[in-house]
Amino acid sequence: MDSLRNIPIQKNACEEEFWPLSGQPCFNVILRKTHMRPTYTLYLPAKVSASLPPFTGPLFLTYRGKKWKIPYTVDRKEGRRTTIKWRDFAIDNQLKEGDACVFELTECSNTGIKIRVQILKGDFPSQLLNSLDGAAPDKPIIL
Repeated sequence: MDSLRNIPIQKNACEEEFWPLSGQPCFNVILRKTHMRPTYTLYLPAKVSASLPPFTGPLFLTYRGKKWKIPYTVDRKEGRRTTIKWRDFAIDNQLKEGDACVFELTECSNTGIKIRVQILKGDFPSQLLNSLDGAAPDKPIIL
């Protein structure tokens, strides 16, 4: 946990949509209906939860230079299950089923947690849809 404190983020990296991962704990999620409405609940994988302190407090998600304060809780009934209620983040970024998010832990202390997010939209570019013309697994699309 000490190695995660005060990890500096380059200013331009905070505002970029995509960047290389730093080697800190991370996980990815392909969004399903259960991550979205009505509860907007995300459960962190056990390997990441183990890196986080057992407290209830603020968690900050950052994406493209903007920060969202999210309630962070550890459900004792489920062992060490970490829950993120991320409604505002999901709505503000127009997330939907099929999108993917990469979450990277950037700072961790007993007073707060910071996680950078990369969002990969599940939409296939409309410019390419017409060129698919019966594409199949044995005929990959080469971009």
